[in-house]
Amino acid sequence: MSGTPASGPVGTLNPQTATSTIPPVSNPKNKEIYKYEAPWNIYSLNWSLRQDKRFRLAVGSFIEEYNNKIQIITLDEEQGEFVAQPAFNHYYPATKIMWMPDPKGNCPDLLATSGDYLRIWKVSENPTKLECTLNNNQSTGFCAPLTSFDWNEADPTIIGASSVDTTCTIWGLETQQAIGRTRNVNGHVKTQVIAHDKEVYDIAFSRATGNRDIFASVGADGSVRLFDLRNLLTSTIIYENRNRTPLLRLAWNRQDPNYIATFAMDSKEVTILDLRVLSTPMATLDNHRGYLNGLAWAPHSSCHICTAGEDCLALIWDIQSMPRAIEDPILAYTAAAEINQIQWSALQPDWIAICYQNCLEILRI
Repeated sequence: MSGTPASGPVGTLNPQTATSTIPPVSNPKNKEIYKYEAPWNIYSLNWSLRQDKRFRLAVGSFIEEYNNKIQIITLDEEQGEFVAQPAFNHYYPATKIMWMPDPKGNCPDLLATSGDYLRIWKVSENPTKLECTLNNNQSTGFCAPLTSFDWNEADPTIIGASSVDTTCTIWGLETQQAIGRTRNVNGHVKTQVIAHDKEVYDIAFSRATGNRDIFASVGADGSVRLFDLRNLLTSTIIYENRNRTPLLRLAWNRQDPNYIATFAMDSKEVTILDLRVLSTPMATLDNHRGYLNGLAWAPHSSCHICTAGEDCLALIWDIQSMPRAIEDPILAYTAAAEINQIQWSALQPDWIAICYQNCLEILRI
């Protein structure tokens, strides 16, 4: 990742801090940046989690009309260029895209998207097909849009979705490998909970190894709430924004489940929370000069997080000095326009993906 930080020296991630090691990716051209230009503005994106498809991503359009697009692109490592599959239709812009967390490829190659409903797609060399539409609305006259969702890594049969109707819905998926079935994926509602007093804007399951039951959500009431699937009669408010400003996104640390990051609407600050110290932020990252749009924890290190926003900056922070103040990022990249989304590759921790306008870039850090 090239560029200069907003202040402070340029740095690099230190592999010595990684809690697990992943072999480095070789690339004959050794480029630092690869770029793909779509025929429409890009809003949502996600890295593939399959070991044999490490440079595959899915991107979603932002077109202000009913018909939108999802496209799957793969970096040809020999040619040094992205190869795009034909885009397929999606109703409304996808608020989020996620590949099924199935690194070994034991399940069907599935992709999920959220918008008006939660949809599960089966990806193959043939045209991508819609496997099922998950809809918990009993009334056909109203559809409460989904703001986000998360696929449970500890148990990929579980997906949680957040909605503007104040609820979080937990879905159970059944997948079958039988050949010849027209639909080999279906889902059912495991539970639905009124999660917040107002709209719910994001949901995330804990990344603790083997823990499939804990998830958190943020919403327009300015709170972060913690839930346990084993007992949904109660929830824990772990943080409330001082001004009750809506919280838009949250991300769970992928190596240390004690830490959650979040940011508010029209905010330039990221708040780091420690679940062992309720209500009080552990740190604030405030070097952005424009409103935030995305954040992503490093997949291999508990003390690195990347943030991005409307100042065109993607900043990487080292938070290991907490609770002392964290003044400057250790690394920065300046994009050509406001960054809409950022994703850190779980399979290749030396690659980060960003999108702005109609462009997707993957950056070697």
